[in-house]
Amino acid sequence: MTTVAPETTRRSLPQTRRSITHKFSIGKHEGYLTIGLHEDGKPGELFLKMSKEGSTISGMCQAYCRAMSLALQYGLTVEDAVVRFKGMRFEPMGATSNPQIPEAMSLVDYIARFLELEFVGR
Repeated sequence: MTTVAPETTRRSLPQTRRSITHKFSIGKHEGYLTIGLHEDGKPGELFLKMSKEGSTISGMCQAYCRAMSLALQYGLTVEDAVVRFKGMRFEPMGATSNPQIPEAMSLVDYIARFLELEFVGR
């Protein structure tokens, strides 16, 4: 793992940007992950919409995505994010709708593994 010093300035995304939206489920929880991309194709923001709007899990997902988005904009690499969040274990967990990620230990684990599949090593 290569450690890069964090940026001192924020790399904001353009007003109009490309994105990837991914529908998934973990156990009985369904959601949509949207990843906003910088012009170079690197992730710069995350949005997670869960089926149980207004729930504690939905609120925590929004907080996680805001913090992750800021971290990415200030220089956190996807590789470092994957190392730090992959393998976190808490509910909801279980079988997923994604054949490339058949089991997830948590929503955070699923997101890290999805980011790894889409952006690491490309």
